[in-house]
Amino acid sequence: MIPTEAAAAIASIERTHDRLRNTLDGLTDDAVREPSRLPDWTRGHVLAHLAGFGEAAERQVLRALAAQDAGEFYDGGRSGRDAAIEEGAHASAAELVARVTAVVDRMEGLLDLLDDDHLRLPTAYGDGLPVSALVMAWWREFSIHLTDLDLGTTHTMWSPELREHLVTFLAPRVPAGAQLALEPTDVDEQRRIGQGSLIVLRGTANDLVAWLAGREPLGPVEAHRADGEPVDLPALGPWPRPVRAAARNG
Repeated sequence: MIPTEAAAAIASIERTHDRLRNTLDGLTDDAVREPSRLPDWTRGHVLAHLAGFGEAAERQVLRALAAQDAGEFYDGGRSGRDAAIEEGAHASAAELVARVTAVVDRMEGLLDLLDDDHLRLPTAYGDGLPVSALVMAWWREFSIHLTDLDLGTTHTMWSPELREHLVTFLAPRVPAGAQLALEPTDVDEQRRIGQGSLIVLRGTANDLVAWLAGREPLGPVEAHRADGEPVDLPALGPWPRPVRAAARNG
């Protein structure tokens, strides 16, 4: 039986894929050259990244299922990844959409094959994390970057399950000496992450998680100390690097 977290991720991934297909339908060359929500990246860069990540992840799952050597996650490592994104970003809209949707279709087929034993198989992702961790990474990458395309889909689509996963994954971004109390104004999902002096953050649940993910909230996110004194939002640390000790198999 597939663990609960992985099962929730796979169900959510399929819904995200559907949103992505609808979002990309009719995308033009002019639109793909326009800025995304990410600094210095066009929509073409975002799509090239999704295609490159998707192809690398697919390759890892196939190698794991075939008991083959995992090799590198990206051909040429990080520098190879970056060069491929820059080159791919200048492809036509039709080429980028075809590449992304093709790998999405193939990955859906692979996800349908996975069982509990498959999810434990090692990959090159995070220097040996299992297939389950790669499924979670796919969930994050496609859910977040779909909103980065700035084509009408926003982080308001993020489910409670995705929010819970993202808060856990992104907790290492909390600065040293601080504890963040996330207190959504729209749902009962209070969480505390980090250790140290308490800072209370209030906003909608999706805006709080979007801020934690380094994305612009759609509404106000306010911070104050335990005594109610307003403070600036804390500066977050870098995106967590997936490592073997951080594997979460559900």
